[in-house]
Amino acid sequence: MIVGEVLQRASEKYKEKTALIFEDKKMSFNELYRRVNRFSNGLINLGITKGDRVAIFLPNSLEYVISYLASFNVGALVVPIDITSKKDGVKNILNHAEVSMLITKSSKRLPLAMVKDEAPCLKDIILCESRQDGYLSFDSIIEEASESPLQVKISEKDHCAIFYTSGTTGSPKGILWNYRHLDQSPRFFNLLLPITDRDVKLCAVPFSHAGGLVYIQNCIVYGITIVIMSRFVPSEFLRNVEKYKVTCFHVVPAMFVAFVQLKELEKYDLKSLRWVVVFGAPGSEAILKRFGAYCSKTLLVNGYGLMETAPPNTVCPLDKDKLASVGKPPPWIDIKIVNEDGKAVPIGEVGEVTIKGWVVMEGYYKEPELTARVIKDGWFYTGDLGMIDDDGDLFIVGRKKEVIIVGGLNVYATEVEEALYSHPEVMEAAVIGVPDRMRGEIVKAVIVKKPGRELTSLEIISYCRNKLDNFKVPRVVEFRESLPKTGSGKVAKRLLE
Repeated sequence: MIVGEVLQRASEKYKEKTALIFEDKKMSFNELYRRVNRFSNGLINLGITKGDRVAIFLPNSLEYVISYLASFNVGALVVPIDITSKKDGVKNILNHAEVSMLITKSSKRLPLAMVKDEAPCLKDIILCESRQDGYLSFDSIIEEASESPLQVKISEKDHCAIFYTSGTTGSPKGILWNYRHLDQSPRFFNLLLPITDRDVKLCAVPFSHAGGLVYIQNCIVYGITIVIMSRFVPSEFLRNVEKYKVTCFHVVPAMFVAFVQLKELEKYDLKSLRWVVVFGAPGSEAILKRFGAYCSKTLLVNGYGLMETAPPNTVCPLDKDKLASVGKPPPWIDIKIVNEDGKAVPIGEVGEVTIKGWVVMEGYYKEPELTARVIKDGWFYTGDLGMIDDDGDLFIVGRKKEVIIVGGLNVYATEVEEALYSHPEVMEAAVIGVPDRMRGEIVKAVIVKKPGRELTSLEIISYCRNKLDNFKVPRVVEFRESLPKTGSGKVAKRLLE
């Protein structure tokens, strides 16, 4: 994707139509195009050239969208950094990616003097929302630069971004994309998810995640309006659906669970919704059905995708009532389920999900050995366990590292979590394995109760005995006020042990 050309076409076609809404401030396609051109020229005036790294450490905002598009426009590599990252994590990413320019805002969590001192590759810091001596101003750059379109030659093979994983099971890794990867999401939506320039999408997924970038791509390619939330707040999310007549959105399961479980769900008018997709990890079928009971005319499906394979990668057809499945990939993506030896398993058997096609990342940045372990003969080994049924639909059953082996028998965490979510008093649930002298491992459930509800460990165990085989029943139950999450909304299970 040549972002400058796509944005120019959107500006010519949609002109003063609203492209972005943030905190009630609206920006048209024309204004977005002008501001991106100005910021692009500003970056060039500051010495940013094709191939330089530009990091963005911001909450979702209009400035984030402009920074993304302008960086792509000049042929730079965007390095989006999770806004929940600690200062040492930010510093490590800046140094690992050899970032030349950082776009951020003044905050106590990121001491700018420390960043300057400890990130030697960094030439400049651009501040949004404030002006300080010693730092560049985002607004000043836009005010002073030209609106002229750029003439930078960009190939689809050129690198465009380094996404650092939120690390649910290990340390963050830099996922390297090229400009062709930016074509995946628009092509996917065009074929598998109906979207038109009449749609309004609500984005609470962080722009630092590839799932957040999808919203921006939808906007400039299809001329839709994006309502941006700086952070996810369940009640505010539903309020925005009602206020702006939102027609569709995609979220990660933790976000979906959070707003579906709200007591006041039924007080919001959600009739404008055409479809909702839960992407990123298996969605609880019980929770999906709970939403469907209230929004009976909204098409609700599961999907699947990874940052290593330019998501989304699969989605269940909207006309298919198969909530447990994440569906099929488009024709340009191949998916195969393999055993430990890398051999395809029979239909209906569980194995590791592997993905092949031009959507597979270039590799992990500066990690050739790690890349070689996960990309074999063009197939990316996802670490996810799944199976394909007779219809060719994919089902995700869990992470390979999350299989709990109880007395030699495999327990998939997602199956136990599904049972727990069906309990009327459970708000959130996560399952892990813990060591046991007799069985090797046993199942531990970590549960967040619905507000004001009473629930005991014995009640949970008894409930699960009616739902699951005996060896799958949790033997340890822990109640918490909340589950630890990564910046992209996934449960950080390593913090539950």
